[in-house]
Amino acid sequence: MELLQGKVAIITGAGSERGIGRATAKLFARHGGRVALTDVNEDELGIASRELGSEHQAYLCDVTDAKQCRRTADEAMEQFGRLDILVNNAGVVRGTPLNDISTQEYDEILNVNLRGNFQMAQAVVPYMQKSGSGAIVCVSSIAGRTGGGVFGSAHYAAAKSGIFGLAKGLARELAPDGIRVNAVAPGPIDNDFTHGKMTPEDKARIAKGIPMGRLGQPEEVAKVILFLASDLSSYVTGVVLDVNGGLLIH
Repeated sequence: MELLQGKVAIITGAGSERGIGRATAKLFARHGGRVALTDVNEDELGIASRELGSEHQAYLCDVTDAKQCRRTADEAMEQFGRLDILVNNAGVVRGTPLNDISTQEYDEILNVNLRGNFQMAQAVVPYMQKSGSGAIVCVSSIAGRTGGGVFGSAHYAAAKSGIFGLAKGLARELAPDGIRVNAVAPGPIDNDFTHGKMTPEDKARIAKGIPMGRLGQPEEVAKVILFLASDLSSYVTGVVLDVNGGLLIH
């Protein structure tokens, strides 16, 4: 069953080879969706675009720049003729201790992880409102629930927790327009989000504390995003779904 037949999705941060964004893009394509991939890394974005094929489109976009967000939404709308889904996946993590966090680093973490979600929503929602339907999925983190993670410290936790409030606020405001907004909060995922800082020894140690005994895979988060983006969750809005193998049961 193709859950997204005829639908068009913008997925931010979709370039990274083993990232949640690219895994989501591939899953959406397999379910009949057409995908507008965005990233700031031109090389990775090109590879991801070629991997998906000519039915899809790639856009260089820095989500911290509101003008770039609007341009991306406008160009995707012109290219595809509709915008049905937004997956706010672009993110960056830092584990810097409080006293060592510079203003520049704080701004980077908050701007990419939180402001980027807000600005992409501002760019895409008007098109969804015109069509009377839409689904937005924001990718947060277990760090937003626990106050940090393996590598994310206070500013990262603040940004990811902020995504919960943003998603719920948008869900409440946009429900009358037929637009659903939800978030996912992945736990430790076996990808390269930490850019090599998570060693095999780290992964083994972390896995011991997870009831399911292993780290998650990007594709497993993508499946939850697909659920929230598709009509399978047609009466679900304003929720945060944990994807963590039982690491945080509450």
